[in-house]
Formats: sequence, C-alpha cells, structure tokens
Amino acid sequence: MTKLLRITTVPVSLKILLKGQHRYFSNYYEVLGVSSPGKGLTEVGTAEGIRVVSVPMERQVSLVRDMVSLIRLIGLIRREKPFIVHTHTPKAGTLGMVAAWLCAVPVRMHTVAGLPLMEAVGAKRKILDFVEKITYACATRVYPNSYGLQKIILDNGYTNVHKLKVLANGSSNGIDTEYFCPALYTVDEKKLVRQSLGLSESDFVFVFVGRLVKDKGINELVEAFISMKSVVGSEELRVGCSESAGSICKLLLVGPEEPELDPLEANTLAEIRNNKDIVSVGWQADVRPYLAIANVLVFPSYREGFPNVVMQAGAMGLPAIVTDINGCNEIIVEGENGVIVPVKDSVALRRKMCFFMDNNAELMRMAANARPMIVNRYEQHIVWEALLEEYKRFDNL
Repeated sequence: MTKLLRITTVPVSLKILLKGQHRYFSNYYEVLGVSSPGKGLTEVGTAEGIRVVSVPMERQVSLVRDMVSLIRLIGLIRREKPFIVHTHTPKAGTLGMVAAWLCAVPVRMHTVAGLPLMEAVGAKRKILDFVEKITYACATRVYPNSYGLQKIILDNGYTNVHKLKVLANGSSNGIDTEYFCPALYTVDEKKLVRQSLGLSESDFVFVFVGRLVKDKGINELVEAFISMKSVVGSEELRVGCSESAGSICKLLLVGPEEPELDPLEANTLAEIRNNKDIVSVGWQADVRPYLAIANVLVFPSYREGFPNVVMQAGAMGLPAIVTDINGCNEIIVEGENGVIVPVKDSVALRRKMCFFMDNNAELMRMAANARPMIVNRYEQHIVWEALLEEYKRFDNL
C-alpha cells in the first residue's frame, strides 16, 4: 500500500485539527503520523488506528534545534520511503517540505492554515517571508485553506498561482455536523451547564473559543465587554447600545492562555481573573456544551487560515461576530449568519455585541440560518473527498 506521511509541529494538530482524517485515509494509504513527542501523539495513534513517530520540533525559531529536527526528519523519510509527504502548521511545513525535497519524495504537499508572519515587522518579517518562499519552493503543491489566504500568498509573491489550490469550499478538515449539533443538548442539560458556570437563564452569553492571546483579539474583546457593562450613565458608550444591555450580558472564555508566546495586556488579564461577569474555563476537550448555552460567538482574531471554531459555532446554531479577515469573512456572510467588524476595533465590536442584544428578531433569524449554511458548505466528508481526489491525482507518477 502507498505510504503517506502527515506531519504537524505539535500532536494537538494531528489530534484535533485533523481529527478523523487519518482513519479515513487509512482505507487508501498506509498513514504514518509524525509530530513532536507527547501523550497526544500516542492518543492519535490509538484513536485513528495509525502508526505514529515522534520527531521533536519547536514552534519558536531555534536554529540549532531546527537543524536537529530537520536531520531527524530526513532520517525518518529515508527509512520510511513515503510516496507522499503532507505537512500542516508553519514549522512542520518548512522542515517537512525541505526534508522531503532533499529526499526526493515524489509528492510533497503543504496545507497553509494561517500565516503567523502577517503580524511580524522589520527584519523578522523579511526572514519569515524568505522561509515561507523556501517552504513553497520545496513543495509540489500548496493548499491554502481559504480563498483569502490564497490571495495573501499571491500578493506577497510566495509562490505562483499554478502551485496553489483551495480544496472544496475551504477548511483543512471541514466540520462533523453530526457531532456539532444543537439537538444533542436538551433544555434541562443546558440549564445544568449554565448553573455549573454560575450563569442564570436570563443571562445573555457571548462566547469565545480559542487561545487567550493577543492575536485572537482578546484585548479588544475584553475592552468591548467592559464598555458594555459601563453603558449606564454614559451617553458616549450608549451609542448603539441600550442601558439594559450591559446589565445581563456575560462573557464566556473557553481556551488556554499562552503567556510565553503571545501574552495579553496586564489589565486584560486582571479583568479576566477578577471580573465576576467574565467566566474563563480554560482549555476544554469538548467545547460543545459551552457553545450550546451561548447566544452569540465572538471571534475578533487578527489573522486566521480557516477557523474551525466559527464553523463549529455555526453548526451549533450560533450567529457570530467575526473580524474582516480571510476565512472568517468566507464562513460568515454579513447579515445572514452573523456580522463582520474591522480588526482591532473594540468600539465596532461593542456595537455589534449590543446589536444582537437589542435586536432579538435579527438574532433569531441569523441563528436559524447558521447551521444550514455550515452543513451545505463545509460538511466534513466534502473536504475529505476533495483531498482524497487530490492524492489520487498523483497515483500514476
């Protein structure tokens, strides 16, 4: 059977972002999962029924450690002799594509699910631009997981249009709409979840799911939320927001902090930890209960590839407030299943949050649209079948 290596920098990407794909492709290929060592990698092997191999890789730049990782990947590829190497995530993409090219692997695929370098400036940006070009040069095909991301790649001259392809309607893995389904949670179950979080039935809950870091717009989200709570008595803040809005809204944060990579501002952290109207539950293996009890998803990220959480929330029947960035502005159609605001604009964010609280008819209309719009465009097997077709294009090489 043809051997397929799939490489990510850290195990959670294999485990969560690509969940289910490995088992599916095992019906057609001998799949080997490669990532940094850890419990999560072992869990991938067990859950997906594939062989896994660990190769230490650092998410941050470390020339010495990166060279060691490259050498280990070269050794692994020479031993395994795969026909296809498919990489995901930035560091694994660069190391995996260079190693596969040096080993003359026939098919070298790289999926781009975001460009962290977009927030870099100066010399660092130039170095990262160069590394990105090297990654794409070593790949036979590059797959941006959104049309917006494809445009960014072309605008920056990282590669040519003939090497790029967006599969299906975008996304790296699509969405399992049977797993993310609001019908799985009864009214009583949702009441119990709210009670466990100290939320009342009348509370209007805005939910964010993701890493609690600067690049996800958490500073602006907390600022917008605080200004909503301060709306009473302030004519300036009351623009676009009723006085009653601030009294019943809650902010639910689902995700871990990453202070070593992208720390939040000190005042933001203080609010998260001390504000009784902000509930932070940390990383959760299953985010569905939190989406099930929320009213609106708020996702003010600075950059994305194709955000899974926006699809997940939509499948759970939630309208969303997202920023005008690639991926987000493809999943959300303005005024249909959510609204779009400028990046890093806490005032615009607050006004749209108030809009949903003060316009129940619009809230309910967009909520009713949310799930069908995800099911029709991003059902998981649509993405898997498109990728399988792409793999099989190279079977006769």
